[in-house]
Amino acid sequence: MNHARTTAAVLATAGALTAAQLGLAGSASAADAPKAPKASAASAQSAGCPIDIVYTSRFYIGPGGWVKGDGLYFGLKNKSTKSFKKVTFTVSNVKNVRFGTAKAKGGKVTHKTSKTISVYDKSLKGKASLGVRVKTRLLNTRSYKVKFKVHGNGWNCAVNQGTWGA
Repeated sequence: MNHARTTAAVLATAGALTAAQLGLAGSASAADAPKAPKASAASAQSAGCPIDIVYTSRFYIGPGGWVKGDGLYFGLKNKSTKSFKKVTFTVSNVKNVRFGTAKAKGGKVTHKTSKTISVYDKSLKGKASLGVRVKTRLLNTRSYKVKFKVHGNGWNCAVNQGTWGA
């Protein structure tokens, strides 16, 4: 067992896992890489796409695999000054993630199951954010993943905006 695995095992036992220690990496459908390695906002950059995908970069795991505190935040940020219409942001389970209670930030929750959450804003203003804070349970703290999808009018963004997880 190498030093990194020993450290992760000790932290897991203490219930204090962070995104960086779990080796999270945001991937996106575009050319720009995240600004900081592994624990930064994923970049949703494609040619002409004015949004960034953002998410919680540091969190703690409690009993039963539930993320402590208010859960995780997933969202998008409008980098331009232009408004966009009918914006929907969806976070879906790919592997070992279950969602509990969800609260929208900047819009409203339009779809919520234990595996999928969508938030909607009829008009995402310039420099505004749209996202969701959700109670989250990781069924396996070493192997989990969610995917992001965005829909909206007035931009040139791919629907599939990548994944997040370990």
